[in-house]
Amino acid sequence: MNIENKTVLITGANRGIGKALVQEALRRGARRVYAASRSALEVSDKRVMPLTLDVTNAKQIQRAVENVESLDLLINNAGVFLPDDLSSRAALDENLAVNLFGTQAVSQAFLPLLARSQGAMVNVLSIAALASVPFSPAYSISKAAAFSLTQSLRALWAARGVKVHAVLAGPVDTDMSRSLELPKASPESVAQNIFEGLQNGEEEIFPDPTSQSVAEGWRKGVAKALERQFAAFTPENTAKVA
Repeated sequence: MNIENKTVLITGANRGIGKALVQEALRRGARRVYAASRSALEVSDKRVMPLTLDVTNAKQIQRAVENVESLDLLINNAGVFLPDDLSSRAALDENLAVNLFGTQAVSQAFLPLLARSQGAMVNVLSIAALASVPFSPAYSISKAAAFSLTQSLRALWAARGVKVHAVLAGPVDTDMSRSLELPKASPESVAQNIFEGLQNGEEEIFPDPTSQSVAEGWRKGVAKALERQFAAFTPENTAKVA
């Protein structure tokens, strides 16, 4: 997808990767960018339309849908990262509420608009979806679940002409990961590479040096091969076989 003259909605647009994605979309000539966040945003570019959107709030999701006339690209970027040790369910519940159920709710709500435009959806995930990180297992579990959701929607929505992409990012220099003593990519470079991967039609986008080190292994691995095989087992196809 080339987003020039396209309409884009980005959740979690107030900081970090989300803010960088808004700027990169404008740089690439997007016609309209809906910048969604839990708190109101101040914007100067007339192409940007702020939306108040907590992805865990069903009423706010519905209100956002009502305020978006058309949509070519949905980027589910809103997320939380909470260090934990799985000794309490609270951290797991909070990570799942935003990273999995919030993503699912927003995706489903905007599907009709995406189907109408034959558009695309991008879910910003993490390489922690492929292998758990021990300092935040609840986050890893939620991202792994969101990755499975992404693969499922990719297969289910193909018949409606909607393409579904996953961003499997490594450490990025944002407020969310500020406390981690790891080499980090800049949000701006990650945003650029997300749009490059989208334009190149990559189902899984690895937007930084850390994630790119595992990209080839993923694309040629058994898990990706199984996904392609299982994609044939959609409800429509299994009903035909039965």
